[in-house]
Amino acid sequence: MAKINIVLHEPEIPQNTGNIARTCAATGASLHLIRPLGFEIDDKKLKRAGLDYWHLLDITYYDGLDDFFAKHPDADFYCFSTKAPRKYTDVRYPENVYLFFGKETKGLPEEFLHDHPDRCVRLPMREGLRSLNLSNSVAVAVYEVLRQSDFAGLRETGNLTQFDW
Repeated sequence: MAKINIVLHEPEIPQNTGNIARTCAATGASLHLIRPLGFEIDDKKLKRAGLDYWHLLDITYYDGLDDFFAKHPDADFYCFSTKAPRKYTDVRYPENVYLFFGKETKGLPEEFLHDHPDRCVRLPMREGLRSLNLSNSVAVAVYEVLRQSDFAGLRETGNLTQFDW
């Protein structure tokens, strides 16, 4: 099973982070939050969006990108950015991958993106639009990594054994 790590750099909107936490809990991905955060972790909007999955999360906090890379010097990572030249589907993701996403209003720092151009990917979308919602982008990325491993470790059926049409 692929080990997926979602890294949020300075997230600003608690509901987005809560939704991402729920995606992480449902897929077994780890969540890494790089400070400063635009909300308090006990924010009720954050908890509400994550519902009752908080006890299922593997979550770590960092004081900036330098702190993150000091603790994960060999991290195999990809940066999601609307400015990236290649699509997220053009990459074969490694077993233990870190998927970086920037704050809602600015994305990842330009210097960071410029320092790692071979690690930047984008989600295609219509011309003239700024970006997709952060939590939607994370979900697309997580499920692409899972798809590439044939969803190893996740159940293949829903709660129902058959549909009552």
